[in-house]
Amino acid sequence: MKAKILSKGYTPHFSGHETFPLRQMWLKKAYDQAENGNVKKTTFTADDAIAAFGVGKNMVAAIRHWALACDVLRESSDDSSLYVIPPMARAIFADDGLDPYTEHPTTAWYAHWWLAGKANRATTWYWLFNHVTASSFSKEDLELPLAAFARELDPKRRLSASTLSRDIETCLRSYAPRTAGGSPEDFAEPMLGELGLISEEHKGHFSFRRGPKATLTDGMFAYALADFWENAAPGLTSLAFEKIAYAEGSPGRVFKLDEDSVAERLLSLEALTQRTFAWTDTAGLRQVHRMKDITDKFKKSLINKAYE
Repeated sequence: MKAKILSKGYTPHFSGHETFPLRQMWLKKAYDQAENGNVKKTTFTADDAIAAFGVGKNMVAAIRHWALACDVLRESSDDSSLYVIPPMARAIFADDGLDPYTEHPTTAWYAHWWLAGKANRATTWYWLFNHVTASSFSKEDLELPLAAFARELDPKRRLSASTLSRDIETCLRSYAPRTAGGSPEDFAEPMLGELGLISEEHKGHFSFRRGPKATLTDGMFAYALADFWENAAPGLTSLAFEKIAYAEGSPGRVFKLDEDSVAERLLSLEALTQRTFAWTDTAGLRQVHRMKDITDKFKKSLINKAYE
């Protein structure tokens, strides 16, 4: 199973957020600029963009970045002047959608999956959740290993140490915001902070919170499993428990679930997916079988269940 991030054609991203972690309503703000399913690129650079979004110029750029990274906006294949709204984003963020005010925890888990599970314009997020295994770490501990990973992905590209340092800082503060010092903006609760994935044990030293995740719905877990399966092992009709729990880019690894938590969720998988997935545990061989093809319609049904 080969991680998609290491496949040919992947473009690493280590900037674009202007050092602002993703805020609660930013994805909705980007979505609300849509007309007929498209958003003009000039919306984010026009003179009235500050007034339209109600934030400063740098934050407008950050909103655009996060909307692209979390798949609320995509580059149009037909018109280079437009972004398009993907169907799943429309289903979530429309005024009559599943979560128009980004209040449901599934929306934050969905955003986290696009960043840390799919590395979508968020290489550091993916690397942190899939490659860092230390029980605790500081920002400084991560800088040299991330630089080595960046060189592995693109040997010809030269990234400054300051760029990577800012990206790591933004990533960590996306999950564990500052509790003292800094500006009022530093205290604004980041959208991903509610997930409880990273904690700051003491100043500048962080650790992952592994174990069950109360706000992660079975529907969102199943969606991530389907997405992971489709991307990492599309030709396989079964996946071993160990791959689901520990493989790079897997739900267990990206969501920092312990083994018991993964196993518990897999027990209900057959009923949840209407037998598209079936869990078996026979003679010590634990695996999930794929009984039907993974389709966009199937993945959409899982997202609908995640919000029920």
